[in-house]
Amino acid sequence: MNTFRTAVVRTPGGPDSIEIIDVPVAEPGPGEVRVKVAAAAVNPVDLAVAGGFFHSMGFIDQPDHTGLGWDFAGTVVAVGPGVDLAVGTRVAGLVGGFDRDFGTYAEQLVVPASDVAVVPDGLDLVVASTVPLNGLTAAQIVDLLGDAPTDGNRLLVTGAAGAVGGYVVSLAQDRGWRVTGLARAEDEEFVRSLGADFTAHAEPGWDAVADGATLQEQGLALVGDGGIFVGVRPGGEPPNQRGITVTAVDVRPDGVQLGGLLDRTASGALPARVHKVVPLDQVADVHRAVAKGGIRGRYVLKP
Repeated sequence: MNTFRTAVVRTPGGPDSIEIIDVPVAEPGPGEVRVKVAAAAVNPVDLAVAGGFFHSMGFIDQPDHTGLGWDFAGTVVAVGPGVDLAVGTRVAGLVGGFDRDFGTYAEQLVVPASDVAVVPDGLDLVVASTVPLNGLTAAQIVDLLGDAPTDGNRLLVTGAAGAVGGYVVSLAQDRGWRVTGLARAEDEEFVRSLGADFTAHAEPGWDAVADGATLQEQGLALVGDGGIFVGVRPGGEPPNQRGITVTAVDVRPDGVQLGGLLDRTASGALPARVHKVVPLDQVADVHRAVAKGGIRGRYVLKP
């Protein structure tokens, strides 16, 4: 039986609970592709899965093990019926949802073809692997914000130097928002390089707040009466008040939207920051390093 290696947790308990196991190779069904993974980005949400946070919330109920990882980039090695992608095509994608026994920390994946996008020529697969989760989250935050009103277009992005916030800063300007990034003073140069204004200490009264830093109630307090608040914790939004429209992004795979983000990354219009590439076998050490914080850019696992 052909097998491949993948990282999972059986009883979640942080980095020490991560195991790398062998599982059978599955063939793609109708509308699916099998991808040989070249790179898988590590995100803070992965630490929460490995630590059991989403198990405790009731979002995950796997009888055997839970797969780790959301982003991936690699090469199509098999296609199912009804798929027009050729074997050998370089793709990137997002595995959505929490309650699953597989993830992207793996040598191979079978995913819906509609969830992947072709990686442009010239864009490295390691870089491409950092785009799906954070890029799609940001794009879907901007979709929730919508086009900026002409009489109230001041948008504050919290966590503006972070992975999601940096994308929101860039993408929201296309929808007419006058963006100010809230971040640490040492990140001012980066935030301004994205075309935004900068502040390290925000005052209330913004027309809209995109809460990339998960400030929650503190972020909501920065929104003016009747404004818009978009969070990143679906199901955990702060309560509505003062006529504010409160929503939260629940990121979903979208191959078409991801394709546009990859094109913009390849052209340099969107930032992509890789901190370090490490072997899959060192995944536990990577989780420990990410937990310490202060990293700008993503660790990327190479199976």
